[in-house]
Amino acid sequence: MLVSPRVRRGRARRGSAGASAAPMRDDGGVAVPELAPRRTLGGLIAVWVLAALIAIAVGIFSTPDWRAAWLGVGLGGCVIAAFAVQLWSGRAAGFTERVAASVLGAALVMGVISLGFGLAALVPG
Repeated sequence: MLVSPRVRRGRARRGSAGASAAPMRDDGGVAVPELAPRRTLGGLIAVWVLAALIAIAVGIFSTPDWRAAWLGVGLGGCVIAAFAVQLWSGRAAGFTERVAASVLGAALVMGVISLGFGLAALVPG
């Protein structure tokens, strides 16, 4: 058995510099906790509110012929905003899920608001 003359059976010899008295062992993997993680729900809601504002602006200022095209442009802006907000949060864990939830929620919000404008266009008056 080839053992260093200074270390035998997990113990350091007395007087050896830099060696600890206790044997080395596995600590089972250490996880570093996040210090005060930011809440992720605020970023989701911010994108949804932006989607609602864009959809209302498109519904008011665009003609009915161009409304669907401008809603697509607005949804593209919401995708970029979702990426920006989630990158700003600085958390890597769950990034894809948060961006997907932001974009899906934005699409649903814009769809409901555009449905309202579409039904309003059917009503004569």
